[in-house]
Amino acid sequence: MNDTLFPRERAVVAPGAVHVPGWLPRDRQRELVEACRSWARGPVPLRHTALPGGGVMSVQTVCVGWHWQPYRYSRTADDVNGERVAAFPRWLVDLGREALAEAYGDDRTYGDASAYTPDTALINFYDGAARMGMHQDKEEHSGAPVVSLSIGDTCLFRFGNTENRGRPYTDVELVSGDLFVFGGPSRFTYHGVPKVYAGTADPAAGMAGGRLNITLRETGL
Repeated sequence: MNDTLFPRERAVVAPGAVHVPGWLPRDRQRELVEACRSWARGPVPLRHTALPGGGVMSVQTVCVGWHWQPYRYSRTADDVNGERVAAFPRWLVDLGREALAEAYGDDRTYGDASAYTPDTALINFYDGAARMGMHQDKEEHSGAPVVSLSIGDTCLFRFGNTENRGRPYTDVELVSGDLFVFGGPSRFTYHGVPKVYAGTADPAAGMAGGRLNITLRETGL
């Protein structure tokens, strides 16, 4: 991608929505990749989620802490194999707090990093053909911010508005290691991934291809 079109600078995309390029160093990216590979093996495996209308998501998903299925959370993966999902590790809570502190600093307007306690992670794997339509993260009973981490192939991330799936929206290039946090008035913004740039992953980060997106959330359950 052309860096003059997509400058690699920290940006406040909307009130409460912050993009921090290159936040995760390669060693932490590799650690997350290995953790995701372990979760993908079970007890609930990585899968293409079936939608109520009969469609199937092109991304593959595995969950930690709570299992997400359209459109609710449960402790067991009743739409997959009925198994209880892997426990949410303490180190992911710490990582979420670090991310919030990086995004918001001492400003607690949109979220208090010291009190942030994510209890679920949705891990989405995108191959070169996978996409994510515009949607809101709204199954949670908490308004705490969402922490999003990208590893692997670069993608085009579309961050819209809270009213509908259309314009206005802002397109952001998310590269391996990037952090994106959205909370406050941006917490329920429609967002999606219309394109993944296959072949842009850095093997040093632990992935030869594809994109991992790890989102940390407080369910409020």
